[in-house]
Amino acid sequence: MTWNWQQPDWPKFTWDGARLALAEEQFLIGGGVFVGAVKHLRDADRNQLTIEAMSAEALTTSEIEGEILNRASVQSSIQKQMGLAVDHRRVAPAEQGVSEMIVSLYKTFSAPLSEMMLFEWHGMLMKGRRDLIEVGTYRTSAEPMQVVSGAIDAPKIHFEAPPSNEVPFEMDGFIDWFNRTAPGGREPLPAITRAGTAHLYFESIHPFEDGNGRVGRAIAEKSLAQNLGQPTLIALAATILARRASYYAALEAANKRNEISKWLAWFAGATIEAQRRTMALIEFLIAKTKLFDRLSGQLNERQKKALLRMFEEGPEGFEGGLSAGKYSTITGASPATATRDLADLTEKCALVREGEKKGTRYALCVPLKLVPRISVSEHGELVES
Repeated sequence: MTWNWQQPDWPKFTWDGARLALAEEQFLIGGGVFVGAVKHLRDADRNQLTIEAMSAEALTTSEIEGEILNRASVQSSIQKQMGLAVDHRRVAPAEQGVSEMIVSLYKTFSAPLSEMMLFEWHGMLMKGRRDLIEVGTYRTSAEPMQVVSGAIDAPKIHFEAPPSNEVPFEMDGFIDWFNRTAPGGREPLPAITRAGTAHLYFESIHPFEDGNGRVGRAIAEKSLAQNLGQPTLIALAATILARRASYYAALEAANKRNEISKWLAWFAGATIEAQRRTMALIEFLIAKTKLFDRLSGQLNERQKKALLRMFEEGPEGFEGGLSAGKYSTITGASPATATRDLADLTEKCALVREGEKKGTRYALCVPLKLVPRISVSEHGELVES
């Protein structure tokens, strides 16, 4: 098997720019819409959007690699680092580390990429790890860096990266390419094209002993943010997680040659979908503000607590709906009080009742938006499914 980095045209990637043109245009338009929508949020909701988006990215980029983190701990860590809240919650090294990387990405998005930045991100991500020899530096093992699956005695090799002794040279080339293709660089590239190529380029080198996927997705986020001129806050990792099987398949297909149109088309669809997910969250937060404004002074503390808990679940809704039992668990109310509170919330059009008797469930009386899967056709059209 000959990998992309072993071919004579490496790393001179090529692609069909016409196929990506509409996606590039839609991404920039979406970025402008995002800025306009955020202006309509109150400071508290804007802060909530920032924390929610950053926390979701930290959690989902880890989950893609099979690492399940504690949501509350990640949020607490990010809030403290952003100066938005202080509590005494103990945060495990894994939650602390990925939170630090996401906050660093948010605060330094406009800075040029550097070897030191990558080493710092890797050190953050690997915080608390005792099973790794090399943390915060490139791999040096003489053993091949391979992505494999299957039985030990008959493994399937999905990819093999360049030997460790070639990594410093390859990474110097990658960092130079990333910075010169930035807006204002010598060879600027369109937003999605640059971010998708950067991610594939980095993953092809696979410079670290572990954590390459998470660092690679952070690089893609940084690239998108630089092209928009602001932190994107788009749900890229969450979208990739929802498409995890096709994500790995697309990467595997792209690591055998340096014509990468199919990979960039996949990445473009995921990016537009991620951007729309974030817009759905903004619209949801605006609906939340309007609901609480309309009911100002009309809700008791139990009702406020339950509604806020439901809003925490985001635009896709409270899983399974809110039952009287769940309401009691959230608020500590007795069954009789829960029934009265829920009836009152329904009468005030804060909740919508569905079902009967034991099957009764309640949903928020705000528009919930499920974002469809987005793909880019061979002719460059954005297709929803």
